[in-house]
Amino acid sequence: MGSATGQTRTSRIPRAALALLAVAVAGTVLPATAAADAETAARAETAGAATAETAQTAARLDDRERLLFRIRDDRVGESSGLAVSPTHKGIVYTHNDSGNGPQIYAIGQDGRTRATFTIGNAEARDWEGIAASTDRATGRGVLWIADIGDNMDGAWPDVSVYKVAEPGTMKDATLRAVRYRFRYADGPRNAEGVMVDPRTGRLYIVSKEFSGGVYAAPAKLRTDKVNVLRRVGSAPLMATDAAYAPDGSSFVIRTYFSASVYRSPGKLIAHVTMPPLRQAESIAYTQDGAALLTGSEGKDSPVYRVPLPAAARPAPSPRPARTSARPRAVSATSGADSGDGALGVPMPVLWLAVALGAIGIIGFIAHRAGR
Repeated sequence: MGSATGQTRTSRIPRAALALLAVAVAGTVLPATAAADAETAARAETAGAATAETAQTAARLDDRERLLFRIRDDRVGESSGLAVSPTHKGIVYTHNDSGNGPQIYAIGQDGRTRATFTIGNAEARDWEGIAASTDRATGRGVLWIADIGDNMDGAWPDVSVYKVAEPGTMKDATLRAVRYRFRYADGPRNAEGVMVDPRTGRLYIVSKEFSGGVYAAPAKLRTDKVNVLRRVGSAPLMATDAAYAPDGSSFVIRTYFSASVYRSPGKLIAHVTMPPLRQAESIAYTQDGAALLTGSEGKDSPVYRVPLPAAARPAPSPRPARTSARPRAVSATSGADSGDGALGVPMPVLWLAVALGAIGIIGFIAHRAGR
């Protein structure tokens, strides 16, 4: 009987009241459904962006070492160092080994010489490395040319590094340098690697020995006396060059066979496989710090770009949070724009109130109809 009575009373409810109930219920369900759909769409968009980012990362990691260019200048037969210009895009500096004049060559990405700079007051006894840095006071580029080779097991009483202000234009010129002389605290060493920490400006020399070392120069270099180099860490067997990352977060040491990236002396991050070269002599970081450049001696010598593993790359700079040009004004109707009612009450709550009211009305009508 209860079921029959329910059917009889329902049938007596006016259709308009049923329509009102349908609208009220729809009002409570549709906003929630729309919100769920919006959330689902947002998640799908986020997932799609993550998938795209993952694909891009995989593509970057899949990048193998590639030949960037060959040095086309016949005057460069014994390229013994590389340094990427900190101020001229696409320029790499190199120089010859011993037995040549005091010249450095600015090479473009096509391998052709853009300018030749002669160091007028320098002696090219055994140039073995070159480093580039930025003057923290002026923002100008600085080149450090290392006359540090000593194949005669201590034949020289001291070694030298020449500091040169990087030219503002790519045009042949004669430059003057500041000469700093050095000796090792633990006795003479043969060395081929030179690097400068961009955060502190401190100079380091890496010796080329079976048990090599990383040697730090004094924080303040002097021209009126010989500066003392002190060992601060070990270096791989027969190191041929070294370089600091542009952000100073790491440095790399090159040998004839591979390269090793360090967070600090003695703290290894990763070993990096190098392309086979006739005589691996040089290494440098790209401007963004994501890859290495490495070269060899010989005529028409190649320069390769080798991507660094993720662990050895600089951390990306955090993006600044976006701020609105003008703060958004709060008004009586601003709640409607954000999905709230005119009184600041969330829309789902308003719809639920309407639905409950409609159900109450329908119940009352049903009760009256059943009398």
